[in-house]
Amino acid sequence: MKAFTFIEPGTIAKININEPSVGQNDVLVEVHYIGLCGSDLASYLGLMPMVTYPRIPGHEISGKIIGKGDNVPNTYKIGDNVTVSPYTNCGICPACRIGRINACEFNQTFGVQRDGALTEKIAVPYEKVFVSKTLTLKELALVEPLSVGYHGANIGAVAETDTVLLFGCGTIGMGALLASARKGATIIAVDIDDSKLAQAKKFGATYTINALKENVKTIVAKITNNEGVNVAIEAAGIPETLVMALDLVSFAGRVVTIGYSKKDVSLNTQVIVRKELRIFGSRNALNVFHSVIKMFERKEKSFTDIITKIFPFDETEKAFKFWVDNKGTVSKILISLKE
Repeated sequence: MKAFTFIEPGTIAKININEPSVGQNDVLVEVHYIGLCGSDLASYLGLMPMVTYPRIPGHEISGKIIGKGDNVPNTYKIGDNVTVSPYTNCGICPACRIGRINACEFNQTFGVQRDGALTEKIAVPYEKVFVSKTLTLKELALVEPLSVGYHGANIGAVAETDTVLLFGCGTIGMGALLASARKGATIIAVDIDDSKLAQAKKFGATYTINALKENVKTIVAKITNNEGVNVAIEAAGIPETLVMALDLVSFAGRVVTIGYSKKDVSLNTQVIVRKELRIFGSRNALNVFHSVIKMFERKEKSFTDIITKIFPFDETEKAFKFWVDNKGTVSKILISLKE
């Protein structure tokens, strides 16, 4: 069957691979859409240290069940629309032992530490498969990235009394924004693209700031009466925004880092100590896939508006080149494997 793989940084090619073997606890999924993630772009550019080459990308998955092993429960039916949790967990490391399986020391995410789903079919343990009877395959392809941001808001314990400062309004940031809005928080969304900020406003942001045109510090000070925000969520992966998050969060505030910086970050530890900040890393997603699917099913927002462009499978290389040329304006690119 066909797949696309990164041969080396900057080179992606179509290849033939073997059909997946289906174990007794596996579901066979016919892949319909793959969402491209920032980690996929970093892998394409040679900036993802966890990736070795060649590597098949793709971990934001939607498809249909076309087969299953003998031990798969009857709740999983042939023809069901599904999405997939793309992570593994060992069950024995310190994180797994306390139930934080999203932070498993030995996690292997599709398309990062192991070959991904930018191919025609994949076999996945049924526990990692999530069914929806009502969502479209386009919607299901958005569940994983929105779950990552949603988890970040949960890590930061966002509450209705909080003012949240969100850096980065891509798909991951939108997940954090949606979760924070559902919790009733006041949200200040920061980005450098007006179209993303307009989308953030539709999805529940109370205020928006274009960091290229406006002074973020001045505006945040005015909104918070010079106190700073209760929670700062960094979903841009830029050293400068993490430093700004520490600066603009209040005393005894919380900082959540979801963005994956490609450069070292110098932090002022005096600020961290003096404010007694709580700083959280947020990795993957934990126990939120069902919540995000239910959010989609309630039709609370037009979630597919996040999609910037859809490319057919054969134009996967063109999709990556498009993203490289339009980094600031792309929210989500989907690869369509089925018409």
